Amino acid sequence: MRGPIAACLGLALLAGAAAAAPRGREPPACRGRTAGQDRIESVAARGDLVLASGRRARLDGLRWPDDPAAAAAARAWLAGLAGRPLATREAPEPDRWGRITLDAAALDEAPVDLAGGLVAAGLVQVDAGEGDSLCRPGLLALEDAARRAGYGLWAGAAPVPTEEVARLKAMAGRFAVVEGRVRNVGERERRTYLNFAPFGTEGVTVTVSKRTWRIMLERGFSSSALRGRRVRARGIVELWRGPTLDIGAAEMIELLDEEQAPRR
Repeated sequence: MRGPIAACLGLALLAGAAAAAPRGREPPACRGRTAGQDRIESVAARGDLVLASGRRARLDGLRWPDDPAAAAAARAWLAGLAGRPLATREAPEPDRWGRITLDAAALDEAPVDLAGGLVAAGLVQVDAGEGDSLCRPGLLALEDAARRAGYGLWAGAAPVPTEEVARLKAMAGRFAVVEGRVRNVGERERRTYLNFAPFGTEGVTVTVSKRTWRIMLERGFSSSALRGRRVRARGIVELWRGPTLDIGAAEMIELLDEEQAPRR
């Protein structure tokens, strides 16, 4: 499949995959993306794409693995698409390292969604990074399917239970996906605190910025809705009176059904 037909299919794939909100409610950070075409020349460290146009790009919504073997597997998957034309949806401005943030689908044959393929194979985890929105929330469903199937990074692994405080302390400075029950919620002027341990005991805390908490409230994530519920959260582990995850995007906290409790 070549030419305009392939490009149109690729862009249609990306348009559907990138849908983040009802029409008119797309987060500001996700607006203004433009369609383009390019080609992968090579794949650099940390999954950066070196494009035939001479630009450097990063795929949106992904956390590149810290583990060298996992990173090598993800890089090999992307390198297998080198030379194939890409249909892209690109952010209007480069990031602070001069990289273009984009979604991309490889063409020529059946279109392959790059970010979706990596997540579905369990080769990377979903992360909004420094953004205040995850422009492709559908990636979370792909990750959930990979996790349930035990693919890639999820082989023999599950999100870290918030009860495993010592394990999370040892992960300071690294990205983690955790699951646990919210014991209490503290709303303050600048931040909201989700605590996963009773008062007076050491435990995990998730901190949410004022801006992100406002978005969460609009989506029904009130203090009363969260208290006592199991949630999944993701972010960089910091140590502040115990392991702490600072959440920048509302999509980085997911309400879980009770049957989704983490496997022990």
